[in-house]
Amino acid sequence: MNERSIFEITGADREHFLQGLVSNDVRRLADGPVYAALLTPQGKYLADFLLVPLGEKILLDIAAPIAEATVRRLSMYKLRADVQISPSDLQVRRGTGPAPEGAVADPRHPALGWRLYGAEAGDDGSDWDAIRVAHCIPETGIELTPETYILEAGFERLHGVDFRKGCYVGQEVTARMKHKTDLRKGLVTVAITGTAPVGTEITAEGRTVGTLFTQSGGQAIAHLRLDRATGPMQAGAAQVTLP
Repeated sequence: MNERSIFEITGADREHFLQGLVSNDVRRLADGPVYAALLTPQGKYLADFLLVPLGEKILLDIAAPIAEATVRRLSMYKLRADVQISPSDLQVRRGTGPAPEGAVADPRHPALGWRLYGAEAGDDGSDWDAIRVAHCIPETGIELTPETYILEAGFERLHGVDFRKGCYVGQEVTARMKHKTDLRKGLVTVAITGTAPVGTEITAEGRTVGTLFTQSGGQAIAHLRLDRATGPMQAGAAQVTLP
């Protein structure tokens, strides 16, 4: 299981504070958890996380390796706002079977099941890589890197970006990419015969067309230059094709 860190965001300005920073509309917290990203001013990925309403608090559910750096970055923007960000004693369990009492649905995709915030961490043994590959759901630190643009990573399909909410950090670049005719590059699920390490270059007719990422059950997530990814492709010793 990808280790997670949970923080509590409190204070009267907590929603207004987040609204000006993250890629999604924080007002959606009235309906449940929200998936969002924090971007650089140039529109590139810094972090992704779940925001979860809990009474007078908003929980920040984030991959542990990027948690401290992300909280430091958020804290830079606090200025005089009535906002506090502090570590939580809560932990997260997740699963895809029957949801326990108090659990909430993962907002990214129904296949990701439920999350329960409480005293214990863990999961129900679901094959998360298989789920992610089948539905092309990127993971922090694997498919999502400092070079990622969130629209190429599928954030619109995963309910992680809002185009009507107004300004946030990186919004101008993201909006320009949205209004292009087509994205030329992006994450897709491909068929794969054989295996290759995450990060292996994908080529077609000797030209680089992308990068291979998570693999499971004869499929993989790949970042491809879509106008070049035609016909058979290679990733090391593995053969790659679009379904």
